[in-house]
Amino acid sequence: MAAGALSVALLLLPEIIKLDGKPHADWLQFVGRFHPLAVHLPIGLIVLVPVLEMAGAFRPALREAAGFVLALASAACIGTLILGFLLAYGSGDTGSIVSRHMWGGIGLAIGLLLCILARPAWCGGGSTRVYPALLGCVMLALLWTTHQGGSLTHGADYLTRYMPSPLKRFAVFGAVNAAIPYPDSFYAKHIHPIFESNCVACHGAGKTDGGLRLDSFEALMKGGKDGPVVVRRDAGKSILIDRVTLPAGSPHAMPAEGRTPLKPAEIAWIGAWIRAGASPSDREVAGVTIPSEPKDLPPEPVGDYSRWADEIEQMRHSQGAKLLPVSARPSDGLILSTVDVAPAFGDAQLAQFEKFAPYVVEANLARTAITDASFDILARFTHLRALHMEGTAVTGNGLAKLSALSRLNYLNLSETKVTADSLVPLKSMSNLRHVYAFNTAAQPAPGGDDAKPSPGGAR
Repeated sequence: MAAGALSVALLLLPEIIKLDGKPHADWLQFVGRFHPLAVHLPIGLIVLVPVLEMAGAFRPALREAAGFVLALASAACIGTLILGFLLAYGSGDTGSIVSRHMWGGIGLAIGLLLCILARPAWCGGGSTRVYPALLGCVMLALLWTTHQGGSLTHGADYLTRYMPSPLKRFAVFGAVNAAIPYPDSFYAKHIHPIFESNCVACHGAGKTDGGLRLDSFEALMKGGKDGPVVVRRDAGKSILIDRVTLPAGSPHAMPAEGRTPLKPAEIAWIGAWIRAGASPSDREVAGVTIPSEPKDLPPEPVGDYSRWADEIEQMRHSQGAKLLPVSARPSDGLILSTVDVAPAFGDAQLAQFEKFAPYVVEANLARTAITDASFDILARFTHLRALHMEGTAVTGNGLAKLSALSRLNYLNLSETKVTADSLVPLKSMSNLRHVYAFNTAAQPAPGGDDAKPSPGGAR
């Protein structure tokens, strides 16, 4: 009787606490924010129940414990559900994913209550199918509800974003993106992708903080509960620009705390687009020039290194630095690996590999003892495409010598002694697209021109 009354109360909860899309008292948000922390308790308990039930077939004491864990899971689920309602109501969260997550939680709680009612008959040998069937439904509801909760945090396509193409045809969780009109416009190519990557997790169809959606041009121009966020031809009066330029830590700064802020160049593009009239169809915006992304050159076959085959094979089985074939085709080249001997591998050891230089396409020298003198040797590795030098003592003096490596497109100098000035020569290397210099004196500048990022960061 009590379980039935509680189930009815849970079904009426959305009517008792209506999600109207408006923020409410701060204390509701404060209490509700314990929901993401508390939600892991009922999940763990629910998963434990079928494990104890199956193990109880061999150890009866475990089956007795399963009843207690089931009751505890039900109480924890209902408590967590209430915290979730307080969070959504207090912060004004709405949207289809919020709704699905809410009803998933209600269904999960009711399913657990039904399991409590059906379990005594199952344990007594009466009804042998109802309880296991209900428990199976609970597990499916748990999977579905937790996915909806994850989508609120990471976006609706979190599971399917990097799914292999053949599997996407069978995906049931991924959201279908509506076609963008004027696909060649500045908005479609440069503005919408910024919102898609940074904003729609909280301002999309699934979750609509503050009544604002940024997943389409029409929704963007409509605005949210505070009115329009874009004032055409006046970026200074546009709430959107105001929110993305607030200092970190401000309660109204966007993207919300815990998410990566927009890059200065991205903010500049949005501002220029608004000042130009915020058109959904214009292909260009005055004052903004964004060059097309250069394409990686196709891998160039290396020469025939068959005369070194025996020596290379011995290295492959040794405990020292070794040359590893990229594939079974010799023309794909070799990888120089120093992982096993990194601290003892210096400039002199690198020089011993000079005879293999024309065949090496990747060199992993991370955390070795190499110095700036290595650049003279590396300049002869003419097919080199990737070079790892992170955690070494190089200062960058002589980096210009790498300009001879026309195929180099990846260079990692993180945790070294390089400076911003020492990286300047790299700008002339048109094929060098990825440079990493984190935890160095060449940290990325807070600004950056629109055409090419600072050499101090990743590009």
